[in-house]
Amino acid sequence: MRLGVVGMLPADFRDITDEHLAAIAALKLTAGAFHAPGAMLGDVTAAEAHTVRDRFAAAGMDLAQFGVGFGECLFDPDDDIRSAVVQTIKESLRVAGDLAADCCLIRTGSLSPGGSYSPDPANHSPEARARLIDTLRRVAEDAEAAEMTIVIETHLLTIMNSPEANASILGEVGSDRMRVVMDCVNHFQGLHQVYDSRARIDHIFEHMGPVSVVGHLKDAKVRDGFVIHIDEEIPGEGDLDLGHILRRWHELHPDGYMLLEHLPNEKYPLAAANALRAAAEAGVEIH
Repeated sequence: MRLGVVGMLPADFRDITDEHLAAIAALKLTAGAFHAPGAMLGDVTAAEAHTVRDRFAAAGMDLAQFGVGFGECLFDPDDDIRSAVVQTIKESLRVAGDLAADCCLIRTGSLSPGGSYSPDPANHSPEARARLIDTLRRVAEDAEAAEMTIVIETHLLTIMNSPEANASILGEVGSDRMRVVMDCVNHFQGLHQVYDSRARIDHIFEHMGPVSVVGHLKDAKVRDGFVIHIDEEIPGEGDLDLGHILRRWHELHPDGYMLLEHLPNEKYPLAAANALRAAAEAGVEIH
C-alpha cells in the first residue's frame, strides 16, 4: 500500500511549489492531496491545473485526491439547490481531470443550518435518502462522462452514517465511478467499538471495503466527560489498532493510498513516522 497526506500545501493549489512537495517526500510519503472551494473552480484554467499536474509529476509525487468544498446539501428539498451543486461538482470533475487527480472527493451535506457535518433528524427520512440517491446518480453520470471517480466522505453524523448505509446507497446508485472514502474513524459509534477496535475495523471493511478506492488514516481517542467523547487523534497516539487498519487496507488495495489528514503541519512528521512504524510492525509494505 501507499501513504500520502491531505495537507502541508497552500490554500490555493495554484501556489504549490517544489519545496512544498519536497517537504512531503521528506516524510517518506508519495502523494499529496488538497481541497478547493467550488466557487473558485470556474476561474481555474486548464493551463494552471496542468502546471500543478506537471509539478507533481516532476517531483515523483501522486495527487491521490482532489476535494471540492461547498455548503449545499445533496438532498436539499429544493431541486434548484441540488442542480446547482451538481453543476459545481461537474466543474470539479473538469479540474480534477486537468490535475490528473486519482479521484474527486465530495460530501453529502446536511439539512441542519449548522453545517455539512451537523446532525439533524431530517437527514434520515426516507425522502432525504431518495433525494440523495437521485442526486448521486446525476453526479455519477457526469463522473462517468469525465472518466473520473467520485469518492464520498461519509460520517456517523451524516445521512451516510454507517458502513451498511454506505454500501446500500452506493448499490442503489449503481455506478463504479461512485465510491466512498475508507475513513474508519468516522464510523466508531460507541465506547465498546473503540476498545475492541479490531472487530469494528473488520465490520467497516466488510461493508465499505468493496466500495472504496482511497482511505484516510487517523486514530481515535476516548476522552473524559459525562457523555461519550471520541475524538480524532494523531495516528499511533490513540486507542485504535492502527496496524490492523493498515493490514486490512493493504489486503484490499495493495497499491492504494491511505492519507494522513486533519493535523497542523508540525504534527505530520510524528503521524507519518507512527504510520510507517505501525505498518512495519504489521508486516505491511509501504511503497
